[in-house]
This record gives sequence, structure tokens and C-alpha cells, in this order.
Amino acid sequence: MRNGLTQKQETFCLKYFELGNATEAALIAGYSPRSIRNIASVNLTKANITGRLEELRKKAEDASVANRLEREQILTEIARGRIGTLLDENHRIKEDVPLDDASIQEINTFEVTIGKGENAKLAEVTKIKLHNPIQAIDLLNKMDKIYSDQPQVTIDNRQINFIIRSQDEANEVKDLLAGISERLDGH
Repeated sequence: MRNGLTQKQETFCLKYFELGNATEAALIAGYSPRSIRNIASVNLTKANITGRLEELRKKAEDASVANRLEREQILTEIARGRIGTLLDENHRIKEDVPLDDASIQEINTFEVTIGKGENAKLAEVTKIKLHNPIQAIDLLNKMDKIYSDQPQVTIDNRQINFIIRSQDEANEVKDLLAGISERLDGH
């Protein structure tokens, strides 16, 4: 494996770099949930892991790669994009519309003939298509982990839905479920 890392260690590095949470990174990497906090802590002291994290930091500093903040800014610009902000009071495209506005997906300008014969005139038509703001909002929500991949738990035909946003919350839910399971097994 690269830099003397196991596959679990490489996954840990990538997830820790992405999430900033060692415990959650260790869980995703596949380490045992029983010793996860200890492993997460120990991993952050290992030279090969700290070296890999430094390598990832250097790559992230490369201006050619969009970092998380930049991706969030672009998605926010798309989510906030409105055709009305691009038009003047006569419903024509403003002169100063920035063509690099992230909300703009496509701009097409073409000429059409209005009228017939000697009275025909050419008119310039510009069509603007914006990116779907709902998709941008959905991606922002996924980046913020607003959605949960956690399974639904059904007990005695009652459904309990957990929305888990952090590893600490996940651990609390696991402890809660373990306690419920022990009580149910005792009856």
C-alpha cells in the first residue's frame, strides 16, 4: 500500500481529512466500534499516517483543486440564482451580467426574423438557462450530512427514525439501542 499504509489506514486518512473527525473516520474505515476512539487517537500519532495527512493538505492547497469552501460557494451561487436578477426593468439581459455566474448553465443568442417581405426585421434573442437550484441545495445538504444513511429500526411494529449528524450521536443511539435490546431479551 502507498506510504506503508494499510487499506484501513488509507481510508482513515482520506475520511479524517474530509470530515475532520478521527472517530468517525475510523468507523468508516472499518475499525472495530468497541475500540474506535483509542484507534482513532493512536492513528493520529503514527508517522506514516501524519505524513499522508500532510500530503493530502498540500494537495488541497493546490489552487487548481476546488476545496470544500469553494464547492460550497459555487453550489450556494447556483441555489440563489434567479433569472430576475439577470434582467433589467424591460426584461432584457442586463449589460453587466457576469458570464461566469455559477447559476448560469447556458446562454444562447440568435437572430430571428420578425415580419415578412420588406417589413421584415431581424431581432436578437438571448435565452438563459439556469442550473437547477434544488439539486444544488440537495448537494449542500449532503455535504452537511443533513440526510442520514442510517437504517430504520422497527420494534414491535413501531418505527423509530434517527437522524444522526455526528459520530457522538451515533454512539449515543447505539448505546440506547443496546439498552433496549437487553431489556427486550430479559422478558
